[in-house]
Formats: sequence, structure tokens, C-alpha cells
Amino acid sequence: MKLAPLTLALAAVTFAPPALAQDDLSQKLEGNVVARAASPDGRITVTVSIDGEGRASYAVQRAGKPLLTDSRLGFLFTDAPKMDRNMALVETMRDTSDASWNQPFGEWSAIRDNHNEMTVRLREKKDLQREMDVTFRIFDDGVGFRYTLPAQPNLKRVNIADELTEFAFAESGTAWWKPAYLWNREEYLYNKTPLDAVGTAQTVMTIKLASGTHVAVHEAALIDYAGMNLRREQGNVFIASLTPGSAAPKVSRDAGFSTPWRTLAIADDAAGLYYASRMTLNLNEPNKLGDVSWIKPGKFAGVWWNMITGKWTWSRGPRHGATTANVKRYIDFASANGIPGVLVEGWNVGWDGDWFGNGKDMNFDQPTEDFDAVALQRYAKSKGVYLIGHNETGGSASHYDGQLDRAFGYARDHGIPVVKTGYVTDAGEIERTDADGTQHREWHEGQWMVNHYLRVVQTAAKYHVAIDSHEPVKDTGLRRTWPNWVAREGGRGMEYNSWDGKNPPEHEANLVFTQLMGGPMDFTPGVLSLKGSNDSDIQSTIAKQLALYVVLYSPVVMVADTPETYARYPREMKFIRDVPTDWSDTRVLNGEVGDYATIARKARGSDDWYLGAVGDEQARSSVVTLDFLDAGKTYVAEIYRDGPGADYRTAARHSITIESRPVQKGDTLTIALAPGGGEAIRFVAPAAKARRR
Repeated sequence: MKLAPLTLALAAVTFAPPALAQDDLSQKLEGNVVARAASPDGRITVTVSIDGEGRASYAVQRAGKPLLTDSRLGFLFTDAPKMDRNMALVETMRDTSDASWNQPFGEWSAIRDNHNEMTVRLREKKDLQREMDVTFRIFDDGVGFRYTLPAQPNLKRVNIADELTEFAFAESGTAWWKPAYLWNREEYLYNKTPLDAVGTAQTVMTIKLASGTHVAVHEAALIDYAGMNLRREQGNVFIASLTPGSAAPKVSRDAGFSTPWRTLAIADDAAGLYYASRMTLNLNEPNKLGDVSWIKPGKFAGVWWNMITGKWTWSRGPRHGATTANVKRYIDFASANGIPGVLVEGWNVGWDGDWFGNGKDMNFDQPTEDFDAVALQRYAKSKGVYLIGHNETGGSASHYDGQLDRAFGYARDHGIPVVKTGYVTDAGEIERTDADGTQHREWHEGQWMVNHYLRVVQTAAKYHVAIDSHEPVKDTGLRRTWPNWVAREGGRGMEYNSWDGKNPPEHEANLVFTQLMGGPMDFTPGVLSLKGSNDSDIQSTIAKQLALYVVLYSPVVMVADTPETYARYPREMKFIRDVPTDWSDTRVLNGEVGDYATIARKARGSDDWYLGAVGDEQARSSVVTLDFLDAGKTYVAEIYRDGPGADYRTAARHSITIESRPVQKGDTLTIALAPGGGEAIRFVAPAAKARRR
């Protein structure tokens, strides 16, 4: 049933002032509350209130208990009075939806979108009489809300200094967060602190409240707007902090637009929170690209790890990695192991000299003289492999803008279906050059760069090229609308394990319930040598490296170590060959933020299931029930688990036990994780086993 539907789009919203009145429902509400709506199951309730000074706020309750107390709504502008006081409710509009849609690839083949919607229209009672709409979509496991600022006589050009949006948590709790506005962009470890000790946090910020309820605060559909961070005001109250640009307004647009959705994923536990993250996709527009069968999820090897460890260089010279001979060896390795892609970094002119923060010499359609692009394209095709491109901008975004069509035309013409982009420069140091030659410095998640990243993705789509963004804007679910935005980095990946200050053993168990709540991460797993620069030890067991292929989702996944290393580990390499990157179903079997996570996924187009489990610095054990398997079938569980004495702190980090056993639906398995350990399992369905004979 649908009641008074309201469509809010990014197109212009016209101004048609109705009489100041409240609907029949809001007249019956108590106190300052002017509107209320609940989730389909009735457990989550949102109320909107207006206090005696005309300030509007919202509150969220779950199972009858407050989750957020009255939290302020509104805007600060750089050239007009704020929208805050003297607001009145003009109208309340309602809608409901229960539908499913299919992903071309992902963690689930089908996603249900079941929500109730409430839009409140607020107007200033005097002076400018400006209006704003606030739309709430309430799911059984979360809430999303956004503003719409219609085009109107007293609000034509909108110059936003910041939002007044608050998140006033009703309880104390524990927060997992990484800092905003520091030099290394999003590449920080997660802090675990009391909620009232958070500074200014990037989203996703994940919280376990004192009652046990888990909440993840994020945003969805970040388009032509500045990315949102969370600044703690006092106690457990946070306010939205928009990422700056190079000019005074953090957002500048013509009126007639909607902001990104502010999202609260809500669950009883960490596992439930992971499912709740699907709300981010539901709050984005459907696919705008039409047929996307040209996008091919898959694994890729790469001329990369030897550069990360310092053996090879991106620049030309005696240790140049991206030579024709080296790339051919990687193509041979990929072909022999059924790996469809080979990433090549340092193939193009521009890497010589100091390119960090200054990529103006980068040329994205001119190979170096020792990289024979035509011959390598031919050779890769003959081996059933494609090359993956790399466009490192060094933070010179305008320079890249001027080459987009050339860059992606080159990729198309050379059989390159995926390009990895990079923006290596300090936060706040992106180089922007306007048409008149004026120079500016921008933040990676400011409005101008948000538009740049999307412009890259849209241009790439014209040439049937997919994008894997590094040093990116955070993921807010736009892969639903533009499916060629297949992955991004945006955090501390495997490369940090090569350098000083390595990722600690808890890092991946943090990522599952924080950053990956936003979307896939190109983490680059599979370093079986467990060695970084200067022969330094990585804080992981070898079984954990295999488990990461299941636990950390991305449709494009690197086989990050070198061919020489994989030749020394043929038994472990079998799992890497077997594991897919595209799934029809995902189950989170257990987990605690920063401690451990066990995830099972069903391979798309197959009856096989895969399980990955990762832990932290402690030895951990859990029992999982194989309820996800099909009834009446006997599967072969191919198990790769931490072996005797395995420990990330000792030489036994390579200890692994590989075994097989028959299992059926309802059986239980004990997952025993060593310190810094993991476990990976392939459940081979009987039909799949028969096909291989």
C-alpha cells in the first residue's frame, strides 16, 4: 500500500508554498513531537520535534528504548542566515516500499529494499520563510535521512558552511574510528575508545553501546557534495563536519537538490551490522549504465609487490619493474593459474623524479620505451589474460582531467578492462587548476574532488573500463548506480605490512565491521612469504592470508605476492586459484569488532561455498554450524587452518594444516585460530566435484 508518495530526485525541486498546517497524524502527537514513523517491523521509530524556539530535531528509538535523543537538524551558510530557529511543520508525506533488485556482481545476487518513508516539510515562520524537506527511510535494521533544499525565491544559490546535523547517542559505548583531517588521508589504523573520547572521526564509525546494540554511522549516495565526518561536541553527541574545499563554502550548488543520506545501521551484534550495511546500496539510485556484462570481476596478479618491498622501481632505470620481459613472466604465471588479470604499475612516462604530490609529468597513453604495449597486449590475449592499467596522478587531478578520454581510449584500444587510479599526495594537497589557470588545493573528500572521482568513473564507462580507485573518496554505495566503480582502497591495505609500523593482527577484524560496511576494499591479500621490506616479518599466519580472500570482499582481488613465492607454496596456491571473487549469498557466522570474524560465501554460478575466518593477536576458538549448506548433499570440506604452533610472532607463522573431510548441512566445525591466525575452507558440492573429473 502506498500513501501520499513523494519523489525526491537530484533534479530541481520547485517551490510551491502550501498553507502552514500539520497533517492529522501529527496533531495527535505529544509535546514537541510533530511527526513519527516506524520501520516495517515496528521496532525502530523516528520522531521529529520542534522546540519552543522553533528548532527542529529528530530522535531514534529501538524496541522502545532511545538510541538517539533529540538531535538537531539544519544548516549554516556562508552568505545567508542559518536555517535553524523559527521552523514550523508545513506538511508530512509518507511512502512505503518492499521490493528486491539484482546486483550484476557482489556479495548477494539479490537485495531486498523494505522500508517506510516519512518526509517532513519545514518552513521558517518569518523573515525569509525558506523551506527544507527532511526525508527519513526507516528499515528494520537502520535509518537513512537526507535534506532537500528546493529552489525558492529566498534560496537560489546554496553556499553551505556546514550542517547542523547531530547524532546524540542516548547511551555511552565503545567506538571504533579513525581520525579525519590528518595528512595520510584515510590510511590510519582504527582507534578503539570510549564513545565520549572520540575526536573528529571519518565514517564509517562503528559503536557498541552500553546495552550491546551496535550502530554504524556513515552516509550514502555522496554526489556533488562534501564528504561527512563526525566531530564530537560534548559527551556522546556528534555533529556532522563537512570536508572543506579550497573556498569558503564547503558545498556550493544551485538550490533544488538533495544531500547525501546520513545513515545509521543498527543491529544486536556485529554480524547483524554487516547485513544492515546493505541499506547503503538501497539508498542509491539504480544502475545508470544499462548492460554491464563487460565488467568482469576476477583476481589479478601484479607487477607491484617487488616495488612495494623496494626490489624494483616505478621509475625507469636498471631496476624498472614494468619491462616487457617482467610483464611476460607475470602473464605466464597468471595464465598457468587461471588468474584473468595482470596489473602493471610504472608502465607509463612520468614516474621519473619526484612525482609525489606532483604528477604533472604523468602521461596516461605513452608507455616507457622498455614496455612494448602492443606486443604485451597480443601476448596476454594469446594466454587468455588481460592487462590492468594504472593511472597514478600524484594528486594532480586537473592534469588527469585533461587526459581522461585519451587515457581510457588507450585502455580500450589495448584490451585493458580495468584501470587502477591513484592520488598519492597529502590530504588537502590535491592540485586543482581552473580554466583560467588559477591554482587551488583541495581535499580528497571535498565537493570538487567528489565530482572529479565520479567524472573519472563516468568517462571510463564510455570506454567500457572499470575503475579501482586508490587514495579515493570513501565508498557510499555508488557502485549500484555506476557498477564500473568496482573497488577502492581508502584504508591501510597490505602494502603497510611491507613497511615500518605494520598493520596489527586485529586490523582485518576491524575492517570487516568498519570500512567494509561502506563497500569493497582493494586490500591486496595473499602475501604467502609473510615478508615485507628488508626481510621484515608480517604479523599474520599463512592461513590468514588465504582467509582474507573470503573475509575482505572486493570484486577485483589481487594475488599480491610474486610468482617465485607462489612456486614455493603450491598447496596454499590451490586455494587462491579456486576462490572466486563474485558471490550469490553471504552469511556472517560470528564476529566481534576488532577481535574476529567468520564469513561464509556462496560462489555465484556454483553450489560451492567458501568460509574465511580471521582473528586478532589472541588464540581464539569458535564452533560454527554449517546451516548454509544445501540439505541432502555431502560436500567435501577442503580445510586450510593454522597448523601446530602457528603464531604470527614466531617462525611458525607458516605452520599450516591442509586436510579434507565430508560434511553435510547441520554439521559443526571448530574454527581454531592461532595468534594472528585464520582459516579458509572450500566446501565442494558433489555436482561441482563430478564436473572436474
